[in-house]
Amino acid sequence: MNLRISGNHQLKTLPGLDTRPTSSRVRSAVFNIWQGNIENCSWLDLCAGSGAMSAEALQRGANVTCIEQSSRACALIGQNLQQIAKNQSFKVLRGDVVQRLKSLAGQQFDRIYFDPPYASNLYKPVLEEVASDKLLHPDGELAVEHSPNFELPQVMNLEICRQKIYGHTAVTFYCPSPSEKGNQ
Repeated sequence: MNLRISGNHQLKTLPGLDTRPTSSRVRSAVFNIWQGNIENCSWLDLCAGSGAMSAEALQRGANVTCIEQSSRACALIGQNLQQIAKNQSFKVLRGDVVQRLKSLAGQQFDRIYFDPPYASNLYKPVLEEVASDKLLHPDGELAVEHSPNFELPQVMNLEICRQKIYGHTAVTFYCPSPSEKGNQ
């Protein structure tokens, strides 16, 4: 199966429902919200799935790190990003997202996109890990894709700065809390 992103690039995706690519409507909306903040930014894609969000970010000039548990998806993401990368760097890390986040401690990302399986129990541990390891740059934002019926957990050091709903998909944006901006 193929997926088209802006710039008329086609991405390969895994067959079946193992990965759920972010819809083009949601991808466009997120990049419209973040326009002007992608070029040269450090981008972290959590539960990267098809890698569509990372491919869009890479095409817009970001340096990308993806975390995905599926080895098949990681191989496909690597192939897709290789065809798009110009001078930017990208890494595809395979493994459990919480454990992989721990390995990134000490790094900071300008934009983080988190799109886990909606029924997973990953929301709270991932948000807590991002906050505790200060992975989000003080001026950065974290976007979390989820069902509109799901209430995301409150996490210390992160605050919700906006939320958008697109049909059956909600995207909640977190920013570092004001007290955290002063501590970093």
